[in-house]
Amino acid sequence: MELRQLRYFVEVAERQHMTEAAEHLHVAQSAVSFQISKLEEELGVQLFERVGRNVKLTQIGQIFLKHVKKGLDGIDQAKAKIDEYLDPEIGTIRIGYLSSLANYVLPMIISSFKKDYPNISFHLRQGSYAELVQSVKNGELNLSFIGPVPNDEELTTYVLFTERFSALVPNHHPLVEKDSIFLHELKNDDFVVFAKGYVFHKIVIDSCKQAGFYPKISAEGEDMDAIKGLVSAGLGVSLIPDNTLIDNVPRMTKKLSIQHPEVKRSVGIIIPKNRDLPPSEKTFYHFVKNFYTKLTRY
Repeated sequence: MELRQLRYFVEVAERQHMTEAAEHLHVAQSAVSFQISKLEEELGVQLFERVGRNVKLTQIGQIFLKHVKKGLDGIDQAKAKIDEYLDPEIGTIRIGYLSSLANYVLPMIISSFKKDYPNISFHLRQGSYAELVQSVKNGELNLSFIGPVPNDEELTTYVLFTERFSALVPNHHPLVEKDSIFLHELKNDDFVVFAKGYVFHKIVIDSCKQAGFYPKISAEGEDMDAIKGLVSAGLGVSLIPDNTLIDNVPRMTKKLSIQHPEVKRSVGIIIPKNRDLPPSEKTFYHFVKNFYTKLTRY
């Protein structure tokens, strides 16, 4: 069984036409037919049956296709990793991130990195806090931007910066003329928060408890834009990370800094403790650390 035969097989299976598959592969149709026949002979089964001018997979052919595609994907990934080890300045970096880091932090880092390493590409995956932590642990991802940075013995963590939260209130709010407030001044307000289970939900609840009250929750959302939209619609107030409000305070709202208690989170990058990073991801990891080290000097 040859790799060429398997690639021909997948092409015919997906196009359901020998001639079209041959044209896409830039080979003669007779060559494709010959290799498919050899493959069927070696396996001892019929993989295709003719339907007019087309072909379709037999039942065993459908089963074979699933496994062949997985195998070819694995081979392609292995080849890509070898190429990456030969030249760390190519390859693809897979990164997990929270939605709250998508507007400012992540674009700033990636655009700076691409200036030095233009041939490295990115595959970005947004997820919840718990999903990202678990994905780095189980090997689906090797890098993730997260906040707050977890204390987990299975992970290597690095804090990039600490950011404050501000109150976001509708522009008809009684405190809208102020620039800063004490959090307990919002004790009688309705709150818009992330759904229970999200880390931002806990941050809001814990901060309000520290200020001496439990927030009255009027609405919940599952992403930062939804929270901002609900506040803009006048359904309540919320506590929002400052980086998500840079040049992005929604219409009909006002950002108020919080004097007490100090509401903040650490933001950083996590990698697995029990696995080595591929070369391009290791390059990116060290770039990010150096990038924020330089930023803190100013």
